[in-house]
Amino acid sequence: MLTFHSQDTKKRQAKTELDGGRLVTPYECPERVDMIIDAVRQRGLGEIRSTQAYGLDPVLAVHDAAYVMFLEQAWHDWVAAGLHGEPIPSIWPARRLRADAIPDHIAGKVGYYALAAETSLCAGTFEAAQASKDVALSALDHVLDTGEHAFGLCRPPGHHAAIDQYGGYCFFNNAAIAAQRALDTGANRVAILDIDFHHGNGTQDIFYERDDVLFLSIHGDPRQEFPFFLGHADETGRGAGKGFNCNYPLASGTAYPEWSDTLDDAIDRLSDYQPDLLIVSVGVDTFEHDPISSFRLKSDDFTDCGQRLKQAGLPTLFLMEGGYAVDEIGTNTVNLLSGFEAC
Repeated sequence: MLTFHSQDTKKRQAKTELDGGRLVTPYECPERVDMIIDAVRQRGLGEIRSTQAYGLDPVLAVHDAAYVMFLEQAWHDWVAAGLHGEPIPSIWPARRLRADAIPDHIAGKVGYYALAAETSLCAGTFEAAQASKDVALSALDHVLDTGEHAFGLCRPPGHHAAIDQYGGYCFFNNAAIAAQRALDTGANRVAILDIDFHHGNGTQDIFYERDDVLFLSIHGDPRQEFPFFLGHADETGRGAGKGFNCNYPLASGTAYPEWSDTLDDAIDRLSDYQPDLLIVSVGVDTFEHDPISSFRLKSDDFTDCGQRLKQAGLPTLFLMEGGYAVDEIGTNTVNLLSGFEAC
């Protein structure tokens, strides 16, 4: 399996994250990429390829133009306003505040476009998000051109990025951008299976009223886990999208037997839908020692997960999302991919 990767994904070098009332070093760090690349090479998964540049048109196909412009200008505007540190929102257009008037001041804009306060902006964020999107699209084009499976080592991740909001370390929704490009270049139906520990709220937001993308997400119960305000089982789509959104919230402490039974159910849904392409949002933060998650999967379980995914029998694009046990992220990611390749 080819891996697509860009060193430019490491241009985001954030220093701060709000975690439990403290400012800490972000869990989503550039070293995650290095650990995965090392594991790909050590295990002989396949060639590592560089990426093409796709510009902003694919981004604008799923994201609000004013939001994209905000991300491009945010760091410059923050510095120009004489503000210090890294932009973290301090106010939002919450209930009974107006959401139809975007502030001119950068501090207000940050609050308008952020869905959470844990993710800071920094110099290089926009460039890294662009590079991450290019990774996804380069891997996608390989799948579409050859029918072979591929892995896009995206960083920063994307599945929390909504139509016009960032958060959860995500700025551009790589899986959604890839799905839309696949549709625009001839696919009739695409499925996105999100196996990250956290619900893919952004992906759900983008496709919630559509029937050309089936979205399936296995994740921690939002009554207990980030992003808290989306990801419940009764969220099944709206309008034309009714029945094309399927959430599987699972309890804290879920181990592989229950998790894999849920995966099998999702694969059955895929078989019924028969998409032209399967995009897997890969999160290995389901690992038992992940610092910000609470499932109990072991490293060997990822191998079995990959084997189960292969049984879907679909052209498959893997895109990296979460996973914050940095010492094991390479092993767990490559176990999943190798398990898929071995079948």
